[in-house]
Amino acid sequence: MATGRKRGARRGKGRPTASETGVGREALITAARALLQELPPAQVTSTAIARRANADPALVRYYFGNRENLLFEVAKQIGAEANRPPPDEGDPLELLADMIHNTFRFTRSAKHMQRLMIEELDSATSAEVREKMREWNRQPLSNYAKLQELDVEGALRQFDPLFMHLAVVGISDFFASGAPLVELLVPAGTDMAELGRQYEEFVTRLLTDGVRKR
Repeated sequence: MATGRKRGARRGKGRPTASETGVGREALITAARALLQELPPAQVTSTAIARRANADPALVRYYFGNRENLLFEVAKQIGAEANRPPPDEGDPLELLADMIHNTFRFTRSAKHMQRLMIEELDSATSAEVREKMREWNRQPLSNYAKLQELDVEGALRQFDPLFMHLAVVGISDFFASGAPLVELLVPAGTDMAELGRQYEEFVTRLLTDGVRKR
């Protein structure tokens, strides 16, 4: 009598085929993160994530409970990489420039991240998920406030940390999420990576000069 499972036979209930395929929770997070570089969040479904990871869609439910929790894990992972502790010392203008560059780096590493938070996580059914996202998004505000505390020589004009954060996020995010429109405005064949570098430098000068006391 054959001991193996017949082709086409149904699996019993319990753990999906993770042990057979070698696909774990980190592989699903990696797959979701990669898809968010290519697609708007609404198209990053459990099925699409599982397909990218070469896994059974049931693994999303097994490891995370639902797609919402998986996307939150992606957001948390990227946020941990992007967020830095408040500065302890340094030139305020240089620190501000560094924070702006860091936001641009984050935007490049997570093309649809802001849209993910707006469309998906802000309306999350889990109160815990919403609160954790609030905490993560407050970190840049603390950093901007700390930067002003370090300005003992009064080199900067006073600014609202919330407004600065919203401005930097909006300015950096549109260049990535609005890439199709940006490409319509520049000559064919434009090196978009180089254009992005020039844009980032322009924005950094614009904002640092805007708060520098004359």
